[in-house]
Amino acid sequence: MALLNFRKRETTPARTGGALPAFLQDYSIEVMPRTAEKVEDFRALLPEGTRVYIAHIDGTPIEDMVATARRLSRDGFNVMPHFPARIIKDAKTLENWIALYQGEAGVKQALLLAGGVSQPHGQFHCSMQLMETGLFDKAGFERLHIAGHPEGNRDIDPDGGDRMVMEALRWKQAFSERTDARMAMATQFAFEAGPIVAWADRLKSEGIALPIHIGIAGPAKLQTLIKFAIACGVGPSLKVLQKRAMDVSKLLLPYEPTEVLEGLAAHKAAHPDCLIEQVHFFPLGGIKANAEWAMQNGGEAARPAASA
Repeated sequence: MALLNFRKRETTPARTGGALPAFLQDYSIEVMPRTAEKVEDFRALLPEGTRVYIAHIDGTPIEDMVATARRLSRDGFNVMPHFPARIIKDAKTLENWIALYQGEAGVKQALLLAGGVSQPHGQFHCSMQLMETGLFDKAGFERLHIAGHPEGNRDIDPDGGDRMVMEALRWKQAFSERTDARMAMATQFAFEAGPIVAWADRLKSEGIALPIHIGIAGPAKLQTLIKFAIACGVGPSLKVLQKRAMDVSKLLLPYEPTEVLEGLAAHKAAHPDCLIEQVHFFPLGGIKANAEWAMQNGGEAARPAASA
């Protein structure tokens, strides 16, 4: 069976003056064990060394997570599994997970987050508690990423404000300054560049200096995106999708993140010191579709794996 052989398409987006290809370099992407199983060869889709987050959904056995990490690590990718605080029973369980990831896949980076369940399964309810255990530092983890929410998070601030979120970010900023771990913020996806830029500027004005890896939904059917956006609590930028859904000429066309990414790329090119550092894709329409779109818009082409 012939392996896919993608080549970088020479494009220069008119509205960004060539900023989009540069902005897409070193993008990261998220998978789950069940979606990873459907991919025959990640090396035929993703640039060598891509950071691949492995989402840990409640109910997924740790053995499946570790097996996915082992496969991706073996294929030359930088693996970053999720550690959702609310589904980790206790420090002993956390220590066991860390040991499994390191022993089986050589993992040295993690995304720490509260997790999507409302009731904690054990002693942890937030990512700060995971950091406070000291277990990641003890295990020599080199990167610890945290979650960010450009449009707020009502699980943390039920009133729709951001007081608690900002307090937590200040704590994490201080943590990053007193430890050796490199930290960054991987965000929930949004669909409008302006509010994302305003949020990033607000963080900077509040003394938050953590680099932002901005969450972007990859190409997908419009109905699929709206469903995920509502389920994930995406806020004001959801109106971008709703407006598109009212346009009959666009209703059946797949959504592509070109407009939001061009806007962010142009801002990054004009303000290189902004906190927005790179792109993190949620491949809601499939990993292959997302990877192809990234390459077609200037992302580094994947190196084909040698045939067996």
